[in-house]
Amino acid sequence: MSAAMNPLLSITGLKKQYGARTLLDIDMLTIEVARAYVLTGINGAGKSTLLRILCGLETSIVTSATFRGQPVRMAPYPRAMREAIVYVHQHPAMFSGSVEDNIGYGLRARGVRRGEMAQRVAQAMDWAGVTHLRAQASDTLSGGEKQRVALARARILTPKLLLLDEPTANLDGLAREQVIALIPALVREGSSVIMVCHDRDLIALPDVQRLKLREGRLETR
Repeated sequence: MSAAMNPLLSITGLKKQYGARTLLDIDMLTIEVARAYVLTGINGAGKSTLLRILCGLETSIVTSATFRGQPVRMAPYPRAMREAIVYVHQHPAMFSGSVEDNIGYGLRARGVRRGEMAQRVAQAMDWAGVTHLRAQASDTLSGGEKQRVALARARILTPKLLLLDEPTANLDGLAREQVIALIPALVREGSSVIMVCHDRDLIALPDVQRLKLREGRLETR
């Protein structure tokens, strides 16, 4: 991929091997500030693995990397990236308790004051359209409701990069449309987004850059 005009994250020489098998062999990956990307490829191409590398859940060989203009080493995973990159799994885990508790979890972990947290949680629930579910137990939510709560829980941390693994794969109808509508809003607010997906409507969103993994290499579409 060519160098971006306003790079958030740039990585050169990314390799991931399992024994003798090379899963990923990416010469360059450059993610721009406030830009949306879809990452496609056949099953087993390494899409989810790449997301997990970018958020520090897996290790890889990396020749060099910069984040927000500063050189970084990917191992140990840098604190600046850990605080700025958020990963949302295809089946997002819900913590025990209410929707409100779930959305505020990250702020509590960061020691945000109660008054500020309440205000930001209320705003995040309104943004995701889940205010009416405020007190509902998280284990009673539908798939679409869980995805919107997970997105609100990620957004409240104001991530610079949001990694979404198949965000609409298990949704249909209104639930799917509601999740798709939140993606451009995240970019407008300044987050970059990488989505692993095969959803044609997500791929067709305006100004979305398509990336494809093929035999370990990254292609730009």
